[in-house]
Amino acid sequence: MASKVTELVVSLRSAEFPLWNTCDGPDRSPELRIRGFTPETKSMAIFALNPFEPGCSFTTWIIWNLQPVALLPEGIPPQGVVTDPVSAVQGTNDYGTIGWRGPCPPPGETHRYLFKVYGLDAMLDLAPGAGKHDLIAAMQGHVLQFGETTAMYAR
Repeated sequence: MASKVTELVVSLRSAEFPLWNTCDGPDRSPELRIRGFTPETKSMAIFALNPFEPGCSFTTWIIWNLQPVALLPEGIPPQGVVTDPVSAVQGTNDYGTIGWRGPCPPPGETHRYLFKVYGLDAMLDLAPGAGKHDLIAAMQGHVLQFGETTAMYAR
């Protein structure tokens, strides 16, 4: 019998992205606060999605093999294997680059980003630069927890 996925509480600094997390600033990955990890959770994976881009699940950031921490600092460098400010592996987003790509809606539009955080029972054996479908496949059978939050940005 499959176990129940328990809830993680995920939040950002505010409901609106600060300029430094967007294309209008230095485009630094945002700080995330995560609560509710169970002792069985060994790692976490994060997807950031922009449903306003074509495809409804346009992925702007995928990162995994993060330790389950209460505060994920901002400014994760855009490289496949990260050792500072945290240890993690990042994949290729739907822009075709590795790492965070922040909001950059056309003038006069507001875009919403969804952050989906998964608590996993293991570190994943997945190469840096892998895509979202590879990460989803690698996570199968390992998800213990889930939480999400959103933020907006207008230009």
